[in-house]
Amino acid sequence: MWKKSLWLILFIALLAGCSEEQTDPTNTLNQYAEAVEEGDYDALYNLFSQEAQDTYAEEDSALRLEKLYDDISASDIEMHVQALEEREIANAYDDGTATIPFTVNMNTVAGEISFDYQAEMTLSEREDEADDWLINWDSGFIFPDLADGGEIQISTNQPVRGEILDKNQIPLAINDTVYEFGVIPSELGDDEATLEELGRLLGMSVDSIQSSLEAEWVEDDLFVPLKTILPDDSDTVDELNAIDGVSYRETEGRIYPEGEITAQLVGYLRSVNAEDLEELDTTEYDASDNIGARGLESLFEEELRGKKGASIEVTKEGEENVVLAEKEAEDGENVEVTIDANIQDKVFQGFDEDPGNAAVIDPQSGETLALVSSPSFDPNDILYGTSSNFWSDMEEDELQPMQNRFSSTFAPGSVIKPITGAIGLENGTIDYDEEGIEIDGLEWDDYNVTRVSTSDDPVDLDDALIRSDNIYFAMKAVEMGGDAFAEGLQAFGVGEELPYTYPVTDSTISNAGDLDDDFLLAHTSYGQGEIQMSALHLATAYSTFINSGDMVQPTLLTEEETDQTWKEDLVTEEQAEQIKDSLRKVVTEGTGEAAEEADFPISGKTGTAELKLTDEDSGDENSWFVGYPTDDQDLMIAIMVEGTNDSDRSSGVEKATDILMDIKE
Repeated sequence: MWKKSLWLILFIALLAGCSEEQTDPTNTLNQYAEAVEEGDYDALYNLFSQEAQDTYAEEDSALRLEKLYDDISASDIEMHVQALEEREIANAYDDGTATIPFTVNMNTVAGEISFDYQAEMTLSEREDEADDWLINWDSGFIFPDLADGGEIQISTNQPVRGEILDKNQIPLAINDTVYEFGVIPSELGDDEATLEELGRLLGMSVDSIQSSLEAEWVEDDLFVPLKTILPDDSDTVDELNAIDGVSYRETEGRIYPEGEITAQLVGYLRSVNAEDLEELDTTEYDASDNIGARGLESLFEEELRGKKGASIEVTKEGEENVVLAEKEAEDGENVEVTIDANIQDKVFQGFDEDPGNAAVIDPQSGETLALVSSPSFDPNDILYGTSSNFWSDMEEDELQPMQNRFSSTFAPGSVIKPITGAIGLENGTIDYDEEGIEIDGLEWDDYNVTRVSTSDDPVDLDDALIRSDNIYFAMKAVEMGGDAFAEGLQAFGVGEELPYTYPVTDSTISNAGDLDDDFLLAHTSYGQGEIQMSALHLATAYSTFINSGDMVQPTLLTEEETDQTWKEDLVTEEQAEQIKDSLRKVVTEGTGEAAEEADFPISGKTGTAELKLTDEDSGDENSWFVGYPTDDQDLMIAIMVEGTNDSDRSSGVEKATDILMDIKE
């Protein structure tokens, strides 16, 4: 009987021993994988076996892994651990070791890297704790080619930035040779007067120069770059070369051949900052890179920039490098715009530094030929200028040369009147054949609307456009009602997004978006009130009269399809011709007589927008003109000159006339 009891005790003990939980060694490796995928590198070292920790310090293992993956911009890391069967787990317990294959995939600055490796696991027996599997980590976990030593070498190749060209392939932004000036410390010396002279020529403070010279990497015989300037600044180049220890090397930089003429349109480059790097793709940008700051450089940054090339290699002394990943650089694309640099230049020069803006389009094709903001700045001065006061000068200039006026909206004044007339013709409130309205005096007291001249005869649309009669348009707008007039403005695209490549502020009917107030309605009809429009939108709207009642779709890129319609049937073909006839009479008989100075006929509409807070204020004035060569009809210019209360400033029609004559020469 006792033998049976002994066998029973042994059998129960055996069952108890077999029922002890055997942990899966892949659990630990999966913890490692999860930490790597989530970037929690601090959690890794505790998963290493004692042997691994004795061999590798944390900075040589887990922290090295973190640094290398950061250096190569590793992302989307996936680590797949091969599962073990129960039999394999049991055998691992018997041996106290386990070998587990795994695969790692990641994206890097040089492209995708994928590798297979295997982890050697050690069973660690701990008193009063469950058995634990730990990783016999080695450098092969980073990349297998590092298992027996070696370093990671990362090389990057910058793409060539695409150029910005006008419709005739004239460069607006190009890559060209610039001079990077610097010093060799051992040859320069530390004479304070020399440093001050160097600072004066480069537009740098002595402290800034000293800071560059004291950088950790600087050695006495190494060239220390300080400032990049344009080769055509020959006087500065000669003076700098005359200083002992100063020299330059040729490098490539971004150049803006048209300077201030296209600055607001094209923009410029600036250095990438820390805030940028929080948003940008770090495989494409780092702190040493440039990025488009405004204008086309910013708008088409992705297309212009291209993509960096890179290679990641393992280097070992005496051995050939092993390439882990390699990606060729992709040069940026050129951006070609419909702008005509010759027309852009003539429009800009026509402002003669007076503040204002203008848009010139081909009213039939829709191509934008010029977008001008005056005054302006030279983007080359931002990148290569030697004035230490550039930004303060810009900020203190009361004419605000950094402001992009052509992308903004303004009160259109009387240049809205042909549009008001067209709305009335379309909804039946106005008829070109009607007898007209009897209007007495210079003021409509009910709505506090004034006009500049009276008429002995009833006022019709033709007469109201020629003399720019505010009261006529106010009366007609009140007659048709706020809803009808707002609907008509919306038909011309006011109050909706302008379908245009470049970000131009959308025109608006009023602050609230409607014309429910009759007083506001009356003043909106002749371009005051709260209505705001851009020069580009006005030029586009006037194309309606050139195109038999259809408004052209404006374009900016040469690759965009031209001769497209944005708004159809705004007026009939007959009504469009009637308005065109009136626009010619504005010049021959009315407020646009200054355009008669041209040696070819011009049609258009003048406008003055008063800038005042109350009716008692005298306020400043902006002068508008929207017009075109009557016969050719190949250009439509919308121009606004600010502050024409200043007697030294020409009006919009005067400047437009000079510009059109200059273009047509």
